[in-house]
Amino acid sequence: MGFLKEFKDFAMKGNLVDIAVGFVMGAAFNKVVSSFTGGIVSPLIGLVFKSDFNDLKYVITEGTVNDAGETVGEIAVKYGEFLTNVIDFLIVAFVMFMIVKGVNKMKKKEEPAPEAPKGPTQEELLAEIRDLLKK
Repeated sequence: MGFLKEFKDFAMKGNLVDIAVGFVMGAAFNKVVSSFTGGIVSPLIGLVFKSDFNDLKYVITEGTVNDAGETVGEIAVKYGEFLTNVIDFLIVAFVMFMIVKGVNKMKKKEEPAPEAPKGPTQEELLAEIRDLLKK
């Protein structure tokens, strides 16, 4: 029973729950960015190349067409798909940068610790000792 209680305490810590929520939100955000890139950015960039951006590839070895009309045995470098993923990454990285920057700005700046009151100087202490000895 001690193990289960310890695991429950660990799982319910605020940081772990925050990480889980962030992970789920990140996955959902990734879908939004992927649809933005695939549905808006890729077609616009594809206009430059006069083809679907995701279908851009460099064919190393031509494939053959089978009876079903599918190309098989083709070896190709799919750089369009790679570039789409790079654009996705850059968008996500930029948004995360802006979120972190905003959160850091919203955090209260820590006030510097008040300076400790300075004690008497050495001369003042010696003068005080002298005055006490005179009494």
